[in-house]
Amino acid sequence: MSENWRHLPPAARPIAAATVEAVEAFRSGDEVALADATATLAATDPAHSGLILGTTVRLLLEDGHPDGLTADDIRAALASCIRSWPAADPQVVLWLLAGALGVLDEDGAPAPKPDVLASHATALLADLLAGRPAAPWLTAALTEIERVQTSS
Repeated sequence: MSENWRHLPPAARPIAAATVEAVEAFRSGDEVALADATATLAATDPAHSGLILGTTVRLLLEDGHPDGLTADDIRAALASCIRSWPAADPQVVLWLLAGALGVLDEDGAPAPKPDVLASHATALLADLLAGRPAAPWLTAALTEIERVQTSS
């Protein structure tokens, strides 16, 4: 792990570290490292990992669409992720996108399993990052979360 996450709250450290490792493993095609990192993500508190990963996805989407997001932009993000990882379940990617944007309507349907969410979130992040490092975006997401929580 090249990033030092000691400055983060204890609950965020393993999420940040595992996310960076998962994205790097996804990009390099290292299936063993990817399985290990996504297993770590799946084992974290889903409220914490969902908030951190969802905020990161939202920031990346906003960065890519500074004039605002449209339904076509979300469809394009969904399609791009599925092209980058053909094993992706489009419904899970859509669930992640809707959750990141705060428009998820679960209608009593159960959330996808943690391991499925972790692998799909990794693919979505890797695609949205488009080769950029994940650590700065996670740091930005955690800063945003802290700002929102301290202003509430």
